[in-house]
Amino acid sequence: MTTRLLPALHEGHAPIQLHGAFDEALEAYQAWTPGTDEPQVEFEGHMIPISSVFGRMRTCTDILPWRIEADVLDTVGGMPLSGGERTTTYADAALVLRALCVDRLRGDGDVRLAVR
Repeated sequence: MTTRLLPALHEGHAPIQLHGAFDEALEAYQAWTPGTDEPQVEFEGHMIPISSVFGRMRTCTDILPWRIEADVLDTVGGMPLSGGERTTTYADAALVLRALCVDRLRGDGDVRLAVR
């Protein structure tokens, strides 16, 4: 499994290299043409599917930088990521983006996401 190639989180915090991989995975998702293979990003010499990067980050409690949050909001059509009552984390964005990847890989045209 490719997630084994990604470092584990430490008490909810991701190493900076994983933050960078998340940013690259977001860019790759934005450029992904439906009906094509899932994009991959390079991480320490290995090619990793973007859904694996988002999957690894789905429990990351690090605060999502506003620039990346704005890109995620553009990608998901402005849908709130954290419900608005707290600061948005990488986990908030990763959960939505991983669900979008899974839906696209399944070929689902109608994505249904719930804000937690």
